[in-house]
Amino acid sequence: MATEQHNGLRPEQKRGIYLTVGIAVTTVSFLVAMFVLGLSRPVVLSDEELKAKGTFIFDNPRSFKEFSLVDYQNKPFTPEAFQGKWSLVFFGFTYCPDVCPTTLALLNHFYAGQLEGDYADDLQVILVSVDPGRDTPEKLYDYVQFFNKDFIGVTGEFLDLHRFATQLNIPFSKVPGGGENYTVEHGGNIAIINPNGHYVGFFRTPITLSGLNIGYQSIRASRG
Repeated sequence: MATEQHNGLRPEQKRGIYLTVGIAVTTVSFLVAMFVLGLSRPVVLSDEELKAKGTFIFDNPRSFKEFSLVDYQNKPFTPEAFQGKWSLVFFGFTYCPDVCPTTLALLNHFYAGQLEGDYADDLQVILVSVDPGRDTPEKLYDYVQFFNKDFIGVTGEFLDLHRFATQLNIPFSKVPGGGENYTVEHGGNIAIINPNGHYVGFFRTPITLSGLNIGYQSIRASRG
């Protein structure tokens, strides 16, 4: 008489199946976690790759000579203002008809919507006026607050502003004529200053949101 087949699994078979399934689930979970982490981790580009995307990093950070300006709250603005934070510095003026408001709106979109965590917490965006004759601290305050309440406005005496702008390789000059409705030509690059107060590079015009995102996050991932 044939022995009856038992269709149930033996205990050692069950343990083997549980162990195999457990290993498979763990492996898949690990691979998924690494994939998600890879997606969320900023891509670190080489200096040449950054340059191709409009971000220029100097081989050697540049220190500032002393300067004395005032911010939009009429408080002194000196090299110490750059200590402890990353800074993006843009030059413009409140009567600017196109480039300035467009760039500030772009910076607001980048600052308020694209950055997370420490990258946002220790970044300051600074507008330096190239039109001290009309841009009082009070007017600058209203202007930058329109774009973002965290943005900072800076002005000062013409020669002091010119010397500071020269250190950041930003040319500017008043266009002759126009009476009280004159305009000011100025460079549109955005200077990058590290928490040690050193000028380390710049975003070259034309400025794009993708260029800001890729360039800034790559710099932060590789340089702190």
